[in-house]
Amino acid sequence: MKLTRIIYTTVLLLAAVSFDLKAQDTKTTEKKTEEKAVTEEIEVVRPYKPILAEAVKLRRSPDLNDVKTYKAKFNYSLTDRKLELNSDINKLQAQQVADEKQHEFINNYVKGGFGSAKTIFGEAYINIGDDPGLQAGAFFQHFSQSGKLNKQQSDQQKLGAFGRTTGDMYTLNGRINFQRNGLYFYGLDKNNPTFNPNPQKQVLNFVEAEAEIVNRFTDDPDALSYAAKVNGYVWSDKYNATENSIVLNGYLNKRISSFNLGLSSSAEFGSTKDSSTSVGNNLFKLNPYIRLQANGVKINAGINFIQEFGAFSSTRIFPAVTADFTLIPDYLQIFGEVKGDVNRNSLKQFTDENPFLNSNINIRNTIEKLSISGGIKGTGGPGFGYKARFYHKKIEDMPLFVNNFNQFNKFDVIYDFGSMKLIGLEGELSVQVSDALKWTGKVNFDDYSPASETQSWFKPLLRISSDLWFNVTKELTLTGSILIQDDSKAKVYNSAPANPYFIPDPTQERVVTIKGFVDLGAGANYKINNKFSAFAKVNNLLNSSYSRYLYYETIGLNVFGGISYSF
Repeated sequence: MKLTRIIYTTVLLLAAVSFDLKAQDTKTTEKKTEEKAVTEEIEVVRPYKPILAEAVKLRRSPDLNDVKTYKAKFNYSLTDRKLELNSDINKLQAQQVADEKQHEFINNYVKGGFGSAKTIFGEAYINIGDDPGLQAGAFFQHFSQSGKLNKQQSDQQKLGAFGRTTGDMYTLNGRINFQRNGLYFYGLDKNNPTFNPNPQKQVLNFVEAEAEIVNRFTDDPDALSYAAKVNGYVWSDKYNATENSIVLNGYLNKRISSFNLGLSSSAEFGSTKDSSTSVGNNLFKLNPYIRLQANGVKINAGINFIQEFGAFSSTRIFPAVTADFTLIPDYLQIFGEVKGDVNRNSLKQFTDENPFLNSNINIRNTIEKLSISGGIKGTGGPGFGYKARFYHKKIEDMPLFVNNFNQFNKFDVIYDFGSMKLIGLEGELSVQVSDALKWTGKVNFDDYSPASETQSWFKPLLRISSDLWFNVTKELTLTGSILIQDDSKAKVYNSAPANPYFIPDPTQERVVTIKGFVDLGAGANYKINNKFSAFAKVNNLLNSSYSRYLYYETIGLNVFGGISYSF
């Protein structure tokens, strides 16, 4: 039985081996004759390489939780340190920061240009720097023009220097100015064009000096504030007229809670001399007051004591009361004023208003007997401000200009003897839409009721002025202006008036109307870089030949421009 199993097993193994070897080729090799055993050499045709399809390689359900966690190995080094039980706050150490870039201040500039009407313009300004405790500088300006009429020429030069120093307790200011005006009496009567064939020349010189000391502001309710100023000037013309003036001003104020007790005073010394006149008109003013300022209410009540001495002598006392009530903070305020004053007239004041002045001018003071005014002011939001004021004045000896009988192109000064009445309205408006656009406007309406004269000569009823600024870009700025003036009246003598002049004689004079006018102006400024810029300006765009004073036409359309350099 066992033998039978062995035989069957042997047969099956041989059969399996022979079946497996069918895929291989066999080759019998003869060996040496002395070898008795026979061997077979197997030659492999190709190795077995199993190949799987790409789809079989993908896992249909990947195990998302099969994530191996990385555990870093740390080496610890423990330091043996004593525990400090200190609850105090440690002092912070200041950290040094980067230096702030200093802003480059440009305090100086020079400007020059020229244009039509033989316009020549030059200007320079110099300042020492940006020290807030000390400021000093100087400026110079020249401007000249010529018109089409015979000797319609004018030139002006200004030269000045100033300084300011600020201490712990006070501020000290000082300045000195020189001004020269050169012109001709080119006045032309179109009805008699041959009356002024060779216009005379006039030169006006003015030198002024001023010094002021003011204490610095403090929040101390018991502080004493003070200020003092002295101003003096010398004026002269080409025809031996001279004038000098010294004005001293002082101010003291003591705060006591919501009240202020104060005293202001001034002394004005003036002397005017010409070939046949010499006048000294001096004033001393004293103004004690008490002021209440609390909860939107400001009331200042006092008196104005005035003593005239010199060529005129009188003592006068006027009320000096002002009030300001805030109804809506920043939006609406109501204000009012009642006062009286004496104004010292001078040749400097007259020639600033009308440079074509005659010689031997009569000088006397003007008394503002009673002035009442009131109105509203405030803002209507950011960039919008307004003010409207009504006033009524009684003025004694108001100065007026009239053409001289013998020299029609020169003006004398007469006084409206008595108390003339003036009723007026004044309005101001300012609108700033943004940093790129700003507009301002002002209107004055004056109604004169002369005392002895038939008209208030050369005093227009209506005056309107307006200015516009528009920044088109950061480099280009445009400006515009308009001036409107109503008709005014001038007096022309038919025969020589009385000398000295007191009472007018309407039968010996006639009234001439000076037509109103509209004067438009425009300008442009272009910033080339931080140093250079160019400018241009146009005056009298309508090219109208209007007159402010009888027989004196202004220059028509004129254009000029130039370059400025800042450093």
